[in-house]
Amino acid sequence: MTELQRRLTEFAAAREWQQFHVPKNLAAALSVEAGELLEIFQWLTPEQAAAVMDDSENAHRVRDEVADVLAYLLQFCTSVGVDPAAALAAKIERNELRFPVPGRGAGGDAG
Repeated sequence: MTELQRRLTEFAAAREWQQFHVPKNLAAALSVEAGELLEIFQWLTPEQAAAVMDDSENAHRVRDEVADVLAYLLQFCTSVGVDPAAALAAKIERNELRFPVPGRGAGGDAG
């Protein structure tokens, strides 16, 4: 992740885009790109959505939008000083505590 963030930072710097890469703009761009990913699935049935990667044109579009979402998320994290991997790990840990597996106690395995 760090290497990708470095490459994105260098890419923007080489084009003098840093002035635009402020948290508000990056959050907005992230939302737009997530919307573009959603647009691919908007009118599909659940069955069509499950098979979207079987069509090469749709699969290409999905991969491109996923890349755009991830790029803007990583740039946003760089701009606000968030380690995305650490943030995700912490959130998973909190969710494991908030939403325990049914039938299991706090110690893990039931029984």
